[in-house]
Amino acid sequence: MFEFSNNKNSNKRNDTEQQKISTAQLYTSVDENISLLNRILSKNPTIHFRTFEVQIACPIKCCMIFLDEMANRKVLNENILEPLMHVNLNTPIPTNELPDFFLNKVIISHNIEKVTDVDELVGAILYGDAVLFINGVKEALVIDSKGWEARSISQPLSESAVRGPREGFTESFKVNISLIRRRIRNPELKFEFTTVGAKTKTQIAICYIEGTANEKIINELKKRLNTIKIDGILESGYIEELIKDNKGSPFKTIGNTERPDVVAGKILEGRIAILCDGTPFVLTLPYIFVEYFQASEDYYNSFIYGTFNRMIRILGFLISTSIPAIYVALVTFHHEMIPTQLFLSITAAREGVPFPTVVEALIMLFVFEVIREAGIRMPSAIGQAVSIVGALVLGDAAVAARFISAPIVIVTAITGIGSFLLPKMLGPLVIIRILLLISSSILGMYGYIFGVIILFIHLMSIESFGIPYMTNCNSFSKYEIQDSAIRAPWWSMYYGPIFLSDKTKNPIQKGGRKR
Repeated sequence: MFEFSNNKNSNKRNDTEQQKISTAQLYTSVDENISLLNRILSKNPTIHFRTFEVQIACPIKCCMIFLDEMANRKVLNENILEPLMHVNLNTPIPTNELPDFFLNKVIISHNIEKVTDVDELVGAILYGDAVLFINGVKEALVIDSKGWEARSISQPLSESAVRGPREGFTESFKVNISLIRRRIRNPELKFEFTTVGAKTKTQIAICYIEGTANEKIINELKKRLNTIKIDGILESGYIEELIKDNKGSPFKTIGNTERPDVVAGKILEGRIAILCDGTPFVLTLPYIFVEYFQASEDYYNSFIYGTFNRMIRILGFLISTSIPAIYVALVTFHHEMIPTQLFLSITAAREGVPFPTVVEALIMLFVFEVIREAGIRMPSAIGQAVSIVGALVLGDAAVAARFISAPIVIVTAITGIGSFLLPKMLGPLVIIRILLLISSSILGMYGYIFGVIILFIHLMSIESFGIPYMTNCNSFSKYEIQDSAIRAPWWSMYYGPIFLSDKTKNPIQKGGRKR
C-alpha cells in the first residue's frame, strides 16, 4: 500500500516533476505535442500514438493518443478514426475552426471537450480517454473512450439482508452514482466532483440534497478534503481516516456501507455521502452512535420486529463489552454476590488451573480474536474448518488439560456471539472489552463502574462534523427516540432534516422516509 512519502528527496523530485507538467504548454505542431507527451509519459509502452491525415482541401496531420488497456477499441476505430479518415472536403476550413468542425460534425461521441491544460490531458489519457491533436491548433480534443472491465452489480457481502434490495455498490464510479440517482429522482440531489491523491488522482464525489444537508457541514467537508496530502487513495478508508473527528477514538465518526438504499435513506435525512472511485464502500457523514444499532431490514419489516431486533443488538453490545469484566469482578472480588451453588461449581471447575481469572479471560479473548481473524482471511471452505478446530478441539483440550476452566469458555463464547450482532463495531468492542476487563480486575465492580462512566464521558465528548455523537441517545423527546432504541411505525414517524443547525427554521414534516 502507498503511504505518505517519508523520503524528502523523493518528495522534492515528485513535486518538481508535477510542477513541470503543470507549467508545460501545448504547441501548434502535432510533432512537438507528441514529443512533449513522450517526455511526460516516458517508458510506457501501453501508450499508443496513432498518426493519420484528414483530407480537408489539403491533408491535415492529426494524432490520436490513448492507453491500450483502458480505452475501448471499438469506440476508437468506429467512432473516431473511421469518421475522421473518411472526411474528404474540397472546401478549406480555417485552422482555428477545425476542433469545432470535428466535434460537431465528424466524431461520434457523447462527451468531447476542448482542453489546453497538459496536466488535464495526461490525466484523461491515463483514465482511458482518447486525446486528439490537430496540426496547427494549440488545443486538443478529449474524447470519452473508456472501456475497462468492471464487476457487475451483485448482493453486498458485508451487509446481507433477508428482505430488501439485493443491489450493492461496485468498484465502478459511474455505476455507483446511477444506483443513488435511481432511488432519489430529485433535481436537488447534487454531486460535486474532485480528485484526491498526488499520484493516483482518484476521483471522488460528495453527494447531498441541496436545502436538506447542512451547508456548514458541506463546507467543512470540502475544507478537510482540500487539506489531504497523500500520494495515493486506493479505498475510501484512506479518506475516512484522514478527515474524521477525534482521530484517537476507537469509535467511527464517519459511516460506510455497500448498500445504495442505506445511502439514499441517509441522504434524505440530511447526511452527505462520499463516493470514491475503485471501491464499493460509500462513506456517510455525520455518523452518530445510534447508527451502530440500525440495520436496513429494520425499515422493511414490521416496526414491532424491527424494534425487537434493535433491542437484541443493544443487548449484544452490553453482553460483549461487560460479561468478561463482570465475571472477573464477581469471581475475584465479590464472591458474596454469586449464588452459593454457582460459586461452588465455578470453584470446582477452576481447581488445578494455574492462571488467575483475569489472565484466563485475556488468553481466551485473545485466542477468540485470532480464530475470528483466521476465519476471515482464509478461503471460505478452509475458514469454517479453522473455526471448528479452534472452537471445539482446542477449547475442549484446554479444559481437559486444566489450562483454563470451563466457565471462562462459556463466557468467551457468549461474548463472541454478542459481538457478532454488531459487525460494524467489532474494533471498538474489542478495545472496550479489554479496558473494562482490566479495570474490573483491579477494583472489582467499582472498577467496572468507573470504566463505564469514563466510556460515557468519552462518548458524550465526541462530535461528528459538529454534531454530538450521542444525538438521539440522550433525550426522551418523541422526535428523537422514534428511531433510536425503537423503530416507530411509519404512520407515527416524523421525518425531517436532523442535522440542521436551526431546527426552528425547518419544521419537521410528517411522512418521509427514515433510515
